[in-house]
Amino acid sequence: MNKIQLFVWMVCALVGLAPATAQDNASGYRIGPKDLIDIQVQEEPQVSSEIRVQEDGTITLPYVGSLSVRGRTTSQVSSAIQQILERDLLQRATVTVRVLEFRSRPISVIGAVNSPGNLQFSGRWTLIEALTAAGGLAAEHGNTIYIMRRAENGLSAQLQISVNELMLRANPTLNIPIYAGDLINVVPAVEVRVYCLGEVNRPGAVVFKDSERISLLAAIANAGGVTDRAGKRAFIQRQTTDGQREIEVNLREIIDGRSPDVELEPGDIIVVKESFF
Repeated sequence: MNKIQLFVWMVCALVGLAPATAQDNASGYRIGPKDLIDIQVQEEPQVSSEIRVQEDGTITLPYVGSLSVRGRTTSQVSSAIQQILERDLLQRATVTVRVLEFRSRPISVIGAVNSPGNLQFSGRWTLIEALTAAGGLAAEHGNTIYIMRRAENGLSAQLQISVNELMLRANPTLNIPIYAGDLINVVPAVEVRVYCLGEVNRPGAVVFKDSERISLLAAIANAGGVTDRAGKRAFIQRQTTDGQREIEVNLREIIDGRSPDVELEPGDIIVVKESFF
């Protein structure tokens, strides 16, 4: 288990939400109106059926009659049907109940997706499938997805997923199962500005999205590159909590690939010095 997997497990476990299969999740899910449930009775096929829960939270089955299932788990509904059948019809009844569609507690997808809103789902979606059902990521999406999840005990968890890790690097660990009632928030990108001054062709503000890699070479490239008078020195002026800091870099070595590019922070000011030779 890698560090990301361990982190997800720890966060979920703290609030009683350890990741599980869709079937495990459904076993603790409390059925509500409009849910579609599958009932199978091994000894009496006439009772077996897929049935939609009515608005009043009831279902009607042969030999069972009207049964309230609202607020019950699948195991509780299974036990109730079993007791009725063994009392009135069968010596022994083997009953299984599954939720096929979680209509009473839809998932919600908001933020930077093409079709935000509530989604009715089968309970077997992953994060990517949910995003796809919401029309995919919108052009203005950022690099962060939050999944807010509430447990039956009232506690909640918020998981943070990197869009780049999920979509570009296809990290399967982050394509987590999505459960009934989950809220998925795709955070829109935020504009980040740095400033290029001195010997660049278009001095001034350079705008990035916070989801983009912001580096010295990228900023200079977006400022039109350096002029013919540019020297090898550049300075990065950065505001810190204890004042302003100035970082000197050898621009020529960075451009030539002999030194690593420098990561920038929002508000950094790059000053490309003129050559005196």
